[in-house]
Amino acid sequence: MALSDNFHCSVVTPERAVLECDAKFVALPAWDGEVGILKGRAPLLCKLGIGQLRIETAEEKHLLFVDGGFAEMLGDQLTILTEDARTPEELDRQKANSELDAARALAVTDDASFEARQKALQRARTQLRLTK
Repeated sequence: MALSDNFHCSVVTPERAVLECDAKFVALPAWDGEVGILKGRAPLLCKLGIGQLRIETAEEKHLLFVDGGFAEMLGDQLTILTEDARTPEELDRQKANSELDAARALAVTDDASFEARQKALQRARTQLRLTK
């Protein structure tokens, strides 16, 4: 009997379970850079940033926009808890363009407003990349 290279991956938001699948590879946007996950990875708990989540199964590839949260790899189970997870089909290019314009117009008066502007820019740019 052949051993599987797959591990279970769950993507969950407060509103719904977005995706449940057996994955071969996952690339997730950690707050400090991209992290790749394969079966047998050491236990991991990391804070997610804003970005593109890539999940490869034996049959297909899934792309999702994620907006913060946490990822935990324990055994052969990857759980991704995020505030927002949407497929490219669920994203609205026109709305993302409007959000990018609004983010560019945000005034920067202190460190908190600078960070909020940077997150808004990253959120809009990631959505635009996924809707191409």
